[in-house]
Amino acid sequence: MFIDEAKIFVKAGRGGNGIISFRREKYRPLGGPDGGDGGKGGDVILRADPNVTTLLHLGQQVHFRAEDGSPGGPNCKTGRSGEDLVILVPVGTVVRDAETGELLADLAEPGAEVVVARGGEGGRGNARFVSSTWQAPRIWEQGEPGEERWLILELKLLADVGLIGFPNVGKSTLISRISAARPKIAPYPFTTLEPHLGVVQVDELETFTVVDIPGMVEGAHEGRGLGDRFLRHVERARLLLHLVDLSGSEGRDPLEDYEKINHELRAFSPALAERPQLVVGNKIDLMAEEEVEEAVRRFAERGIELHPISAVTGAGVRELIGRCYRKLKELKAAEAEAAEELARRAPRRRIYRLPQEPELVITQDEEGFVVSGERVRRLARLRVKDREGLEYLNEQLERLGVLRELRRRGLKSGDLVRIGDQEFEYQETGG
Repeated sequence: MFIDEAKIFVKAGRGGNGIISFRREKYRPLGGPDGGDGGKGGDVILRADPNVTTLLHLGQQVHFRAEDGSPGGPNCKTGRSGEDLVILVPVGTVVRDAETGELLADLAEPGAEVVVARGGEGGRGNARFVSSTWQAPRIWEQGEPGEERWLILELKLLADVGLIGFPNVGKSTLISRISAARPKIAPYPFTTLEPHLGVVQVDELETFTVVDIPGMVEGAHEGRGLGDRFLRHVERARLLLHLVDLSGSEGRDPLEDYEKINHELRAFSPALAERPQLVVGNKIDLMAEEEVEEAVRRFAERGIELHPISAVTGAGVRELIGRCYRKLKELKAAEAEAAEELARRAPRRRIYRLPQEPELVITQDEEGFVVSGERVRRLARLRVKDREGLEYLNEQLERLGVLRELRRRGLKSGDLVRIGDQEFEYQETGG
């Protein structure tokens, strides 16, 4: 079964908690603080693997979660970081955020990676809060939650040549003749229900790949017939092989078919419509020689070079393979310089970062003030055990300008202030 789209949920690991710990050594029963930091949570990574050919495995498992970081230990030991979770996907997978539709990554090269969910930072242990005036802090941080999101994965097959055309023009017959691919062949529309990828042997050393796309109809870009679900598979093809039924055996005019298919390509993607094409007239075994010559002349009058073949008998097929190969060499040479420059600049692994929280958000409800935002992100993870810890929290809020903003909004002694899942009562100090 060929699966070319999947929706999955990914969640990175949570950072490990810091701890409160004090040294207990012989002859030093009241040693200093030695609580270690928690380990970082594991990332969730998508990696393009040439050995994976469909997204079928992602239809069987939907939820993916990386390992959490371990808590810190005594003697200032940092907890173990969580293992990254690597999800293998086919080369050619496009990754989008399911909620916004934003393109996160296009994994078009073997080994390309994207970090789609970052693991949370580990929390700090009490050893990290020691100062000249605070020798025995009883304070620690919780680990940061890992990022999470729903993703849409779409597979766009990577092929040198894409076969396009109306149903029953002979695409499946052609790919079965020029490669080892064996799609179903029958005399009714939509015989091909999924793309087929084949390898064409040019000579002993040279090959190219070709993908047979299910037949298109008018309105395909809007999803009619098998529609736009399959159009994306030719978006990556360097060269389009546009087949028409030259004999008119289905009661259609080949030149009109050519124009209609190109209209669908333009409607789906203007860039796809500009892709180089070789126009191939099939089924010449059903025509007289003068009829073939007349068809070639009709296309030539419109500035279109037509290559007549018979996929059934093989007439003209070998010459067509040669034409495809030569055209592909030209296109690859033109791409090579741009690809090298892009490879030099683009990192092998990309990290998709969630939009940052606002710097500072203060709201008020019946119980008091609620503070959130990037400025207090770490303070929201603090856990305090005594008055000194509360004084430290108060100092940090003062230093960050949070208390100044709260006072501007009417904060007074006795009001509750909530940061994250903890709250404290504000008391004015000094006179």
